[in-house]
Amino acid sequence: MKNIRNFVIIAHIDHGKSTLADRFLEITKTVEHRDLKEQHLDRMDLERERGITIKLQPVRMTYNLKLTTYDLNLIDTPGHVDFSYEVSRSLAAVEGAILVVDATQGIQAQTLANLHQAQKQNLVIIPVMNKIDLPNADIEKTRAEIVELLDVPEEDILAISAKTGEGVSRVLEEVINKVPPPKEKNSELSRALIFDSVFDDYRGVVAYIRVVDGNFRAGEKIQFLGTKTQDEILEVGYFSPDYVKKDTLSAGEIGYIVTGLKDISKCRVGDTIVKLKVESEKLKIEALQGYREPKPMVFAGIYSADGEINKLREALEKLKLNDSSLTYEVENSQAFGFGFKVGFLGLLHLEIVQERLEREYGLNLVITTPKVNYQLASPVGGQSVVSGQMKYQEPWVDLEIICPEKYLGKIMELAHHHRAIQKDINYLGDRAISYFEAPLSEIIMGFYDELKSVSQGYASMNYEFIGYRSGDLVQMDILIANEKVEALSQVVPRVQLQQRAFLIVKRLKDLIPRQWFDVAIQAALGGKILARENIPAMKKDVTGYLYGGDISRKKKLWAKQAKGKKKMKKLGKVDIPSDVFIKLLRN
Repeated sequence: MKNIRNFVIIAHIDHGKSTLADRFLEITKTVEHRDLKEQHLDRMDLERERGITIKLQPVRMTYNLKLTTYDLNLIDTPGHVDFSYEVSRSLAAVEGAILVVDATQGIQAQTLANLHQAQKQNLVIIPVMNKIDLPNADIEKTRAEIVELLDVPEEDILAISAKTGEGVSRVLEEVINKVPPPKEKNSELSRALIFDSVFDDYRGVVAYIRVVDGNFRAGEKIQFLGTKTQDEILEVGYFSPDYVKKDTLSAGEIGYIVTGLKDISKCRVGDTIVKLKVESEKLKIEALQGYREPKPMVFAGIYSADGEINKLREALEKLKLNDSSLTYEVENSQAFGFGFKVGFLGLLHLEIVQERLEREYGLNLVITTPKVNYQLASPVGGQSVVSGQMKYQEPWVDLEIICPEKYLGKIMELAHHHRAIQKDINYLGDRAISYFEAPLSEIIMGFYDELKSVSQGYASMNYEFIGYRSGDLVQMDILIANEKVEALSQVVPRVQLQQRAFLIVKRLKDLIPRQWFDVAIQAALGGKILARENIPAMKKDVTGYLYGGDISRKKKLWAKQAKGKKKMKKLGKVDIPSDVFIKLLRN
């Protein structure tokens, strides 16, 4: 194990993390130059199209230094806040972390969030300043920020260009010199941590593991401690970055086990695998310290537009294995029939899941307006639920915003407008780090765009769930053509009720297409109408074929048309396009 190094790359989004991983693959000749693609470890088309990492990806590289060959196990991690749970799982399987900071942008909010996670795991941190080749790189300022943040000497900060390859070899040498080799905790046992898993249509569940103790071979019987499931190993190997079959995976190594399981719920991320011959009660194995279960922050209804509920259920089951943060349960909507209430980590996570379901499984989806999860507390003043005076609790988050000091006033004003409570403020060079507590509903719905606007794009933010709090909240119902649309109902602060009512009916008027009859859009609290807009009926020229003649002929046709529209208004059902729900939130 002395020649093994396990490490991750962590960074804020777009700081060059995936490009650095490409250079590692090139320098170590893990992937031949002719076969190397940009963002090579990003395996999904979606990742390359959006230029972001969505799924963690392990790879083993071989590197020679001073006549010694080292096995370097890298786990490339996402940088967006919605996928921070992927980072936490990766950190649980390694001993070191390369912290990448963009020299043109400096330290950002997600940089701090990922760093704090790595420090909690007691990982060795290797600070790297990237993009030094760019003309707008502020090397001295960025170096000073990192020195202040980590309290390390200036010479410990590596200056590189992942794009040109300048200084990248030294990063690998620092990994070898500073990251400690893995240590076996109990040589008498064989156990491994599952830090990710995927579903293969032909081989079943493939578990991505870090072997903690002992070894594993094909043909051996294993048990998953959490689910008590027993199985036989079909194959073991490592990532290069594709699967490479191997006879044995030993302590300290990162690799995969082909389980052959078809029930995807029996192989859970964070679970521990042991050899079946070992009595699990003697191991006293607990969940790896530092691993945390992801908590869904945003919920939306997902329905099949074609009514293929079983196909949708099967797709969600398979997707959940590749994305352990995904949660779902069956729900029934008056408007859309049977579907699923699905939990996401944020709006980007929702968009990614939607695109994967549509691309990979050929589904035609309807997705309702995303909402946070409100909880009901006891009725106000002991009144009954029927009275409508229920007390709601809403999720709150710790919000961290980094911005140049000159924008601090505008950002504090914006945060106050969104019901945020300021807790503290620190300074890192000429930039301010503001700490708030805020309702999650205010943060996920348009706050990020407003933050970028008031700071001219220089501010960044990160948030983390802290719990539920009671508030003066009420449920506002939306009626379209006198029918309540449950998917559009929302819980809002009482002080914002009238403003939100006017806003939503106005937006819906612009989003819902005109029908063959007048459509009333109303926002209501109980039986009280708060706001109303009308969508006028489409007009058909029923007299267009008439030329001249008595006006009474036209009047008769108009009267007949009006009578028909009145009947349609009584019997008709408003056609609401499926994308209205997402557009309503984005607008």
